[in-house]
Amino acid sequence: MLQAIQLQFAYNAHTIFQYPDLACNRDTPLLITGRSGTGKTTLLHLLACLLKPAGGQLLIDGTDTGLLSNSKLDQFRGRHIGIVYQSSHFMSALSILDNILLPRFFSRYTPDTGKALQLAARLQIDHLLHKRPAELSKGEQQRVSIARALINNSQLLLADEPTSSLDDDNAYRVIQLLLEQAAMSHAMLIVVTHDARLKQHFSNLIYLER
Repeated sequence: MLQAIQLQFAYNAHTIFQYPDLACNRDTPLLITGRSGTGKTTLLHLLACLLKPAGGQLLIDGTDTGLLSNSKLDQFRGRHIGIVYQSSHFMSALSILDNILLPRFFSRYTPDTGKALQLAARLQIDHLLHKRPAELSKGEQQRVSIARALINNSQLLLADEPTSSLDDDNAYRVIQLLLEQAAMSHAMLIVVTHDARLKQHFSNLIYLER
């Protein structure tokens, strides 16, 4: 279970975000929405342990992330948190298979090609593994991002604006894919977006305001 209690972040004296308490478990994916400027991406980066809060507490499966050293926090994030970014960050010189496996390398895990092949088959991208990222469509790249986020058996899956540039049909396909893959991997899923179309797919919802 993830619990965020009175999280705060300050970019400067004039830009301070104070977030409502939130909780997410494996059975109830969480949607965080709100207008631009309400700190949605900042909150996602706090939940991903990419930013340190100015106040409050973040617990992920019983681990108080605020008590971890920088090196321990890096290790924890790599082994327990998968992120699907709005813009895919691929290594252009590497094949799709190697891009999926990259988090294994950074987390100092041994490569698990079998798991990568399994995820690719589930996501219907197994025929693309020999290609380079530039050869894929945006939808195909999104599926690669999901596979990469799951390769370390992440307990927490975070998605940043996964449908913002998609039409209704493709937005539906992407959110269903995230929900299905999180359920199959027994992962907590948190989606951060301004896309109001996604509300119908979540019973656990937080709307951020300034």
